[in-house]
Amino acid sequence: DDAHAAVAQMAREDLHGSDASTVMSVVTGSTSTQEFINSMQSRDALSRTEANAASDAANTLNTSMNRSERLAAIEKQIANLKTTADAKAASAQQAAASAQTQRDSLDQLRAEGETRRAELESQQSQLNSSVAKQAAQTVMLQSQVDSFNRQYAAEQAAAANQNNGGNQGQTQPGNNNTNNGGSNVTPAPAPAPAPTPAPAPSTNNNSGQGTSNGDYGNAYVAGQCTWWAYERRRQMGIGTPSYLGNGGQWYLTASSYGLRVDHNPQVGAALSFLPGQAGADGFYGHVAVVEAVNGSTITISEMNASGGPYNVSYRTLYNASQFWYVH
Repeated sequence: DDAHAAVAQMAREDLHGSDASTVMSVVTGSTSTQEFINSMQSRDALSRTEANAASDAANTLNTSMNRSERLAAIEKQIANLKTTADAKAASAQQAAASAQTQRDSLDQLRAEGETRRAELESQQSQLNSSVAKQAAQTVMLQSQVDSFNRQYAAEQAAAANQNNGGNQGQTQPGNNNTNNGGSNVTPAPAPAPAPTPAPAPSTNNNSGQGTSNGDYGNAYVAGQCTWWAYERRRQMGIGTPSYLGNGGQWYLTASSYGLRVDHNPQVGAALSFLPGQAGADGFYGHVAVVEAVNGSTITISEMNASGGPYNVSYRTLYNASQFWYVH
């Protein structure tokens, strides 16, 4: 501003006068008007350059500080996420270790149960009273039930293919197909090309039960009620024909093999439910095995009545004389 004022003053005065020379000399040390103007312009340019440089430096500093803050924020977020992930991983490992410990403990208990069952089986022949024998047999059966249920869990995928929506025992040899709309009726049994030797006659105290006639081994669909009835009676020393049909047909076909069929319950007898009777399937019926008899009340074991194939359960029935029994 002083420079512009001086220039204006010189324009009004004689530029070659002594006053103008004095002003130029005092302000800029210039000896001429042109030298004075050039000096003023250089100072203005320098000032603008310094101002621009300061502004650029401020912007650069501000940008640098913002970038540093953003990087610091990102690093902090990454650290937090890593801490959270590490905590979740540690929790998952702890849960897996706990589950493995529980599985190991359960397997150990089951192994102990198998050992005790073997001990009971070896000592059963030494028991004198029928009550003691029945108690030992019940314990062994419960252990076997657990074994069957574990087998079902291990073969669940395969068993699902055999679950035919209520089919209580398709008995065609080797036929594990599911029910197609309720139309697969049990075909006539195919003759066995090479029958296995007939089992020895029953040596238990269930007199008048079982037969070797038609018994070629368990030909019923694994995991179904018919398969269990054959298997359970075999455990009791009772022979059962291999092709009696679906559960609701046993009471009709058993007599043709020489088995006694009546309404009198007996331990080891197969209870043949009519279709729809006492919760049995409306088409195939059902079959179970009598485990205990107390007057008109009976306890039965059965498979695939609840929980799917291979699942063995117990049930108490009353008015026992209403059912058909295959001895």
